[in-house]
Parts: sequence; C-alpha cells; structure tokens
Amino acid sequence: HNSVKNALVKDGWEITDDPYHIEYKDLRLSADLGAERAFAAQKDSEKIAVEIKSFIGHSAIQDFKLALGQYMLYLTYLELVDPERKLYLAVSEKVFDELFTRESIQFARKRNQMSLIVVNLANEEIKQWIA
Repeated sequence: HNSVKNALVKDGWEITDDPYHIEYKDLRLSADLGAERAFAAQKDSEKIAVEIKSFIGHSAIQDFKLALGQYMLYLTYLELVDPERKLYLAVSEKVFDELFTRESIQFARKRNQMSLIVVNLANEEIKQWIA
C-alpha cells in the first residue's frame, strides 16, 4: 500500500483519499486510494481511484477473478458517482510479469477494460500505466 502511494506521489500525484469511498444509495465501497494531479497549462485536473492488489493467495487465477470482480463493481458505481475519475488496479512488476503478460489474462483485462498501474515496489516507482 505505502509503496504504491509513494510511487504515485513521486509521479506527481496528490493523494486526496486513503481510502477512497464510493457511495451509492445504500452501498459503500472503498478503493485503496484517491489521487489527483493538476495540469500545469490548464486549471483542470486528472482524478484517479486506485485499488492495490498483491496477488499473494494460493492461486493467482483465483486472485485475478476476485480482483476483476472487485474492479468491475467499483467501476460500475464510480461511473454513477464520480464519472470523471479513472479507475486503476495497481500491481507489482513481479505480478505483472508473471500473470498479466499471459495471453489469457491480457484478453480478460482488455475485454473488461481494466486499467493497470505497474509499480516497482523496491524503488517505489511507477513503471507502466496501461489503459
């Protein structure tokens, strides 16, 4: 959690929510982080919500199924309550290299429009933004 948070700050993001709450009617969900980055040339800002996943369970596929389901649920309600905020799933480089480079996982990620932030946890640096 802190490594991803620090990587976002290094990349110019301001952490605005820790956690970021998504509330709709009788439902309250919590993504790990909310962040915002101002554009220098404009008065607008870019807003994101980030769910951090470690994939340390017994089965990487089971972890992916849970992460995908959670991502889709958050995305569904985020579109209603904060449609300008982009949702990302943050994963380590190791998880990305071992799981998200698999053709079957790439297909599911793209099919479900899952955006990723790939983070080097040791250096607390963002290596890739994948939309």
